[in-house]
Amino acid sequence: CSSDLSSTGIRISVGKNNKQNDYLTFKLARKSETWLHTKDIPGSHVVIHDDNPDEQTLMQAAILSAYYSKARDSSSVPVDYTELRHVKKPSGAKPGFVIYFEQKTLYVTPDEQIVLQLKQK
Repeated sequence: CSSDLSSTGIRISVGKNNKQNDYLTFKLARKSETWLHTKDIPGSHVVIHDDNPDEQTLMQAAILSAYYSKARDSSSVPVDYTELRHVKKPSGAKPGFVIYFEQKTLYVTPDEQIVLQLKQK
């Protein structure tokens, strides 16, 4: 997993493959933290390591989620987010496959400049 800091100093982690997604979502993160994933689009699991992230951090994490997905070159990408306690792995599911509920959806456009700025922090 890679970790970045939001512009307000909150740590955001990104899984870069199925095994990292599983590790991040079910081992590294706490149940009260915020989990993000592109809606119905293959991509990275993203976790904000904060129980109540500010709106700017949430938007930046959503941009990371969209950027590290199959929708990287799209605009207005739907990104779902929910508390990690609402993310479940069905028994026998492949690594990285989850189901989730009680989500909200943000629409963001992947922006490489923002991703690069977060990496420099």
